[in-house]
Amino acid sequence: MPRTPKCRKIYSFPDYYNFIPEEAEKENIETIRLSLDEYETIRLLDYENLNQEECAARMGVARTTVTAMYENARKKLIRAVVEGKRLSIAGGNIEIDRERTILNVSMNEKGDNAMRVAATYDNGNIFGHFGRTEKFKVYDIEDGKVVSSQILGTNGEGCGALAGILNIAKVDALICGGIGGGAQRALQEAGIKLYAGASGSTDDAVAALIAGTLNASGEANCDHHDHEHSEGHSCGHGGCHH
Repeated sequence: MPRTPKCRKIYSFPDYYNFIPEEAEKENIETIRLSLDEYETIRLLDYENLNQEECAARMGVARTTVTAMYENARKKLIRAVVEGKRLSIAGGNIEIDRERTILNVSMNEKGDNAMRVAATYDNGNIFGHFGRTEKFKVYDIEDGKVVSSQILGTNGEGCGALAGILNIAKVDALICGGIGGGAQRALQEAGIKLYAGASGSTDDAVAALIAGTLNASGEANCDHHDHEHSEGHSCGHGGCHH
């Protein structure tokens, strides 16, 4: 039986997922896919200016693994730039680095049969912009009832980091108002179901979700990060992101 590859740690999910040449025919353009672990390798080495040993320690892998990922990522990047291809970030055998991503509260233990739902939160109501929310209200639901709830602070993080925080908090679904395409993609990569376009009381929205009457969709765009739309794709996380 083949050995399951070790998960690579990343700080957060990206805020941006698609990069397209200015004059490209978007419908017919070839896509080059950069995995999330390849993206993290380039981010650490070329953006944070770490050396390969430091990068390997951050990601929890061997230095030889970092070298291989970095070479693959560089080749993909230069091909996308020189040949005018779409560059898309997706998939990868990853998990969020829990030691570096900050949770502002200690989360309740999630029951084995519980569904955990988060809602963007502002004074009892759903906050209108996912990427700017300062708090989530997190509900645990069992047997069709809310059994607990608590407030989770975001520490002013960006869209990708917010998706990572929800992932670490073991959230299964998010209720929000407006949300951009990059944030939708981050939630998809985090394995979180989206109920967008909601408004009003968070408690009422969760009650509607339980009742199956929540009037919301998975595609509600807002001006913040509204530069792209989420694409369907095959995710290769292998369960590591939970």
